[in-house]
Amino acid sequence: MNIRYSARYFKRLLAASLLILTVAPQAANSEEIGSVDTTFKILGANHKIVIEAFDDPDISNVTCYLSRAKTGGIKGSLGLAEDTADAAISCHQVGPIVVPDAIKAGKEDGDAVFKQRTSLIFKKLQVNRFYDKKRNTLVYLAYSDRVVDGSPKNALSAVPIMPWH
Repeated sequence: MNIRYSARYFKRLLAASLLILTVAPQAANSEEIGSVDTTFKILGANHKIVIEAFDDPDISNVTCYLSRAKTGGIKGSLGLAEDTADAAISCHQVGPIVVPDAIKAGKEDGDAVFKQRTSLIFKKLQVNRFYDKKRNTLVYLAYSDRVVDGSPKNALSAVPIMPWH
């Protein structure tokens, strides 16, 4: 195989890979509650703040609300834009909570409960859950990471485990 055919094959493989990544389902299981536009774009969708809700996948009766920036324009409409690392989170007890022993044991870096792609390949918004044994509280940390250079921007929400009446 000569170099010209190898380059053409590589380009096709790269294009197919990018297409698969663009249409691949998100790891996050959330539902959009609403959004507000922040910047008008003549071409493509407007920049906006999106509000999503997701339930903790391992602990019943904890729901988190996440607001995050979503880039519009032509790149945003095609899924090629990189969203900023800005996000806010608020988590709440919506019924009786039973924390499994495996979660009570805790991990130093917490358990990932939400992940959403915020750029084509290298960046994602994550929420990790921590258990504060001393205060019997679940703590949720929202942050953005990137393969090479993450962001120190983060948001925090705590859910004290209370008797449910």
